[in-house]
Amino acid sequence: GFLRSVANTALYVLFVAPVSVALGLAIALLIEGGRRGRALFRALFFLPVVSLTVAMATAWSYILHPTIGPLNALLRAVGIDGANWLGDSGTVLLSLGLIGIWENAGFNLVLFLAGLTAIPRDLYAAAEMDGVKSAWDRFVTVTWPMLGPTTLFVVIITTVRAIRVFDTVATLTQGGPNKASEVILFTMYTEGFSFFRMGYSAAITLLFLVAVTLLMLVQNRLIDRRVHYG
Repeated sequence: GFLRSVANTALYVLFVAPVSVALGLAIALLIEGGRRGRALFRALFFLPVVSLTVAMATAWSYILHPTIGPLNALLRAVGIDGANWLGDSGTVLLSLGLIGIWENAGFNLVLFLAGLTAIPRDLYAAAEMDGVKSAWDRFVTVTWPMLGPTTLFVVIITTVRAIRVFDTVATLTQGGPNKASEVILFTMYTEGFSFFRMGYSAAITLLFLVAVTLLMLVQNRLIDRRVHYG
């Protein structure tokens, strides 16, 4: 029902949003620092940004297939029994969450790279003259404060993208098994276009929009207090 989809969506957002923001920032720092393998990371995580979500979901359905999927084949090769990732109520939301992290991390990577590029290089030179030598100290002293506005935007947009998850659920699980992966937008869709309860679907839509608006206002107020604008 509706409450189950709300709980599933909340768990999905709490897992996907913070991890994909942190991962996107970490990869952006890796690429910006010119470390080895940056081209591989850029291609791997930027792929979902330029690909159709449905196409990538179809690829994931093969990767996570319990019998012919390469993931379980790899696990069997090292003596581990793979799970029915998308067909077990205990693992389906985790699997969708990992796919969501991969999808959002690439988008966040692009935003963080733009933010890092905009940081004046002379700030790092000035920090080094003041005795800031290590990479971690440079990050804490210069990079993180200057990324405040970018981070605020990334957190908000990632939360919105996670809340409105639909394509992967519709393509991979259809809300199953036993409604373990049913999310708000999928409930809204099935109520309106499968069961033709348009009034109920419209009510869910309205509640969804109100909840997202309130969440964004609260999040913006809380995070904005901690943002340092350079």
